[in-house]
Amino acid sequence: MSRQIIRIKETIATVVAEDVYIPVAEAEIRKQRALLEEYIRRDPEFRTTLEPHPVPPDAPPIVRRMAEAAVKAGVGPMAAVAGAVAEAALRAMIEAGATHALVDNGGDIALSIERPVTVGIFTGSSAVRDIGLRVEPRPGIFGICTSSGTVGHSLSFGRADAATVIAGNVCLADAVATALGNAVSDENETHLSETLASLGEVEGVEALLAIIGNTLAAWGDLPPIVRTRVDPARASQ
Repeated sequence: MSRQIIRIKETIATVVAEDVYIPVAEAEIRKQRALLEEYIRRDPEFRTTLEPHPVPPDAPPIVRRMAEAAVKAGVGPMAAVAGAVAEAALRAMIEAGATHALVDNGGDIALSIERPVTVGIFTGSSAVRDIGLRVEPRPGIFGICTSSGTVGHSLSFGRADAATVIAGNVCLADAVATALGNAVSDENETHLSETLASLGEVEGVEALLAIIGNTLAAWGDLPPIVRTRVDPARASQ
């Protein structure tokens, strides 16, 4: 297996797969970015709105998937862009023959695995640190996506050190992670429980994890939380 970083404009994606599939992922990322850029030239509001945004039936599939996820999560469609690109790249590798691969696009991870992996959760300066999720193989593609109000460059209106969502639809996981990150504003137990329970009602969401300050809260069928060193240099990719 190889671990390579693909940089294309704003996209910085870490791909883990056999060497032969890395160029497949890179080509697909370029393709999907081109489709998105062309669509945004037609519909600039798609890029800027923070609310769900309707798109026409002839929009590219990646645009429609982002828009559909945004409606379910109650956010703007660009909240799902990293997950959408990661999912597309992973799907292209699978179609080319990959059986164990993942694409981490800025903390939004698309996975298709045939053996267990540990996904580290970077929590910045939080007292809850150096933890990960021990994920077992499962059929098909799924997503583990993380947003933050204190780490990284993504827009967030909350204070979560990490807001992680698992779903079979990677676009949905990304969009709901944004919504969770926006909603988590303090360590109050009732606030966290109600926030996670509310977003857990979104169809397709399997599990949620929120970390803020000294507090960790979880909902749903979350994989086991394990101790693992999380390298900030890798987490920032």
